[in-house]
Amino acid sequence: MTDNPVRTVTVERTSTGHFTATNTRGGTVSFGTGADGDTEFTPVELLLAALGGCTAVDVDIATSRHAEPAGFSVTVAGNKVSDDLGNRLTDLTVTFQVTFPDGEGADRARAILPRAVKTSHDRLCTVSRTVEIGTPVTATVEDA
Repeated sequence: MTDNPVRTVTVERTSTGHFTATNTRGGTVSFGTGADGDTEFTPVELLLAALGGCTAVDVDIATSRHAEPAGFSVTVAGNKVSDDLGNRLTDLTVTFQVTFPDGEGADRARAILPRAVKTSHDRLCTVSRTVEIGTPVTATVEDA
């Protein structure tokens, strides 16, 4: 277990429809509505990036012990729907495209790649586990 199991980010409005999230280590990421050609990520795209990034980290750690990948790409997609349950994503997919050079270490990395993806998805990736299992979200307003 980690020393601090609580994970926190703070989201600050920077202008209409634009925000910056800051983690406890001082890292930041800007995002917005995606309107009018904005290049910032939307919150939905950040969710997709978190899904892919979480498993990508696990898989990279497992496979790169054996060989540095020649190519490593993860595509995450989902269908946005609006129905009686509200706005949400369905049919989420996380697709890995990983290549390794020739060599004995690369052969080991290729061999463990499917298992590393499955283990991350089934047990290790906090983001995909939270999405699949589901957890209540509480939204409150505090006096400023």
